[in-house]
Amino acid sequence: MSRLFKYVAPLLVVLLVVAGCAAPVAAPAAPAGEAAAPAESGSAAAADLLSEVQARGKLIVSTDPAYPPQSELVADAAPPADTKCSGDEKPANQFTGFDIDTAAEIAKRLGVEVCFVTPDWTLITAGGWAGRWDLSIGSMTITPERMEKLYFSQPYYTTPAAFFVHQDNTTYTQPADLSGKKVGGCSGCTYEAYIDGTLSIPGETIDFVVTDAEFAGYDTDVPALEDLALGDGVRLDAVLTALPTGQGYIADGGPLKQLGEPVYFEYLAGAMDKAAAIDTQSFQDAVNKAIQEMHADGTLKTLSEQYYGTDLAAAGATFDLAALNQ
Repeated sequence: MSRLFKYVAPLLVVLLVVAGCAAPVAAPAAPAGEAAAPAESGSAAAADLLSEVQARGKLIVSTDPAYPPQSELVADAAPPADTKCSGDEKPANQFTGFDIDTAAEIAKRLGVEVCFVTPDWTLITAGGWAGRWDLSIGSMTITPERMEKLYFSQPYYTTPAAFFVHQDNTTYTQPADLSGKKVGGCSGCTYEAYIDGTLSIPGETIDFVVTDAEFAGYDTDVPALEDLALGDGVRLDAVLTALPTGQGYIADGGPLKQLGEPVYFEYLAGAMDKAAAIDTQSFQDAVNKAIQEMHADGTLKTLSEQYYGTDLAAAGATFDLAALNQ
């Protein structure tokens, strides 16, 4: 989960998702672990999630507060006086990043304001959101395991995953050299599954060139990169992360370097909760329509070039969503 760079990615797209849940009466979001009260429209509950979101006037989206260039909190940004965001929800001006702008544009096309919450990644991927947010737009890769709990939208971009080592290292010349070494990365993300040899991505053939490595898990990618920056082999031998995240860390002065070519590519899409208490089909259709229009009119291409320096969105438009049989 992180940001802004210059890499011309092959035509492939991967993951991540957006969904919103809250009452038309802008009630504060429920704390993690507590179910939100069902939304009401007048005296009757909303018939489906899309109706609820539109009656409420806001789309609640889960994202990461420290994953540049995808998403990052903006320090000292005051909320607009007319925001519908309440409780622990934050309006769009308090974040920056590719995922943030993507989510805001989806909300705009649904005719509502976007409000962001930042639950732990494992809570997002586990499903069972209990109405605390409607959509995840957090650069989530589509995987068979996640599809057991979540519905996925049309992918909005794709990223290559690559290994990074300390700039002083002279031992490793290719990813395969990391076999048996200690590799850091995001816990519960595709990077951990790759190191475990269990990663499966629809539309992608995975070649597990690194074997028997010890995986060190982190809440997000950046702390792993920071530990690697302490020195070659001090805490980690390498980090596996999205190419833009690693490249961005280096651009900001991090003493790292990329090791070889990317080892796989991810389709990133919005995600919605299969366990939602009300029907989500019309909401899924509306989110997919918004993303497909954003591909067609060049919005996602423009955002990708703004944050990554290249078009990482194009392959997402050609992904066959129907093949997922959701």
